[in-house]
Amino acid sequence: MQRKLVLALALAVAALHPARAAGLSPAEQRIVEEVRAWSGAAIGLLERSARINSGTMNLAGVRAVGDVFRKEFDQLGFRTVWLDMPHEMGRAGHLVAVREGRQGKRLLLLGHLDTVFEADSTTPLWEREGDYARGQGVSDMKGGNVIVVAALRALQRAGALDDTTITVMFTGDEEEAGNPKSVSRKDMVELAKLSDVALGFEGLVSIDGQPAATVGRRATAFFELEVKGRQGHSQGVFGNGGYGAVYEAARILDGFRQQVAEPGLTFNPGLILGGTDVSFDAANSKGAAFGKTNVIANTVTVKGDLRYLDYAQRDRAHARMREIVAQSLPGASASISFRDSYPPMAVTPGNLRLLEQYSQASSDAGLGTIGAVPPSARGAGDIQFVAPHVDSLDGLGASGGGAHSPNEGVELASIERAAIRTALLIYRLTR
Repeated sequence: MQRKLVLALALAVAALHPARAAGLSPAEQRIVEEVRAWSGAAIGLLERSARINSGTMNLAGVRAVGDVFRKEFDQLGFRTVWLDMPHEMGRAGHLVAVREGRQGKRLLLLGHLDTVFEADSTTPLWEREGDYARGQGVSDMKGGNVIVVAALRALQRAGALDDTTITVMFTGDEEEAGNPKSVSRKDMVELAKLSDVALGFEGLVSIDGQPAATVGRRATAFFELEVKGRQGHSQGVFGNGGYGAVYEAARILDGFRQQVAEPGLTFNPGLILGGTDVSFDAANSKGAAFGKTNVIANTVTVKGDLRYLDYAQRDRAHARMREIVAQSLPGASASISFRDSYPPMAVTPGNLRLLEQYSQASSDAGLGTIGAVPPSARGAGDIQFVAPHVDSLDGLGASGGGAHSPNEGVELASIERAAIRTALLIYRLTR
């Protein structure tokens, strides 16, 4: 299915515009030269930022990494500001850098300062082995942040930032967005509404050996299933005692598996508790259950993850899941509720046009073409909050592996390649 979707996306991109002659203008060649001249310094910037722990809950560390990048944007002539979040949200805030002009499209560039590695993590901050480096957040996504700086610096040195409108937002809580998201992502959405294009710098991935960017991401949401049964002696199960809560929960979940699935849609019951006495600690996502083998269980609670491509698919899933829940076994009943989290980034013609432009820039620079990642192959990301408002493209960051693990690493040469592609795309969008 993923191979078919990749092919379909590639064909859609190819159909949007006829191929243009490869090659760069003199101005673009100058931009590429500036990226290459600063490549060593770019790796140095990555190391400086990686050597600061910035786990989402290490608020001081997140702000310190923000200060590192803020200085870079200040030197490039951007106006910078730190946006604090309400104290009760427990988040560090966001870095925003702005320059305003009247030429070309208005761009919003997205990165994030935080990592999944909290202050007590034993994962090394930075270890370099030749052309590869391992460390906390080196690919997700301090490498992407460095690519933004490297591309903008090359444009500035080539005189190509003059009279452009470019906004950069590096969030401090992408790995665990503060709630309510209507507050933690409010400024991002407002900035998107003032822009024409959004570019995200999560890592570039490879599909069958071809670099691929992201034109769509599935929404993330949750479902909660509460099941009740008639408690009684186990000798009465299937008869006067009914089927109980555990059999009812099993019927419902297997019904979901068999009757709701469709391409791009997933639903995962990640936690289940059942018995005659159940408690759940939502803050720590854990719980306890008590029951006896000779007693029919009266309670089951299920917490699950739901991911969908668009709202139409979500609505179909909700309706079918409710129908299955309502078909209760004797002596049992159940209810289901849903909660959205990240909105979907739908695959739109505008997003596909951005991919075509990005791929063309890469090809013109001699770096090969860029394909499309199937939406089902990527998790949640900040760009999903802006995609409903503006043409969007994500995955323009560094290449690496082991994200969110002690083996997280980055191919250092990919920073230069990605910065070249990005700088050329920005240049062409802002002409």
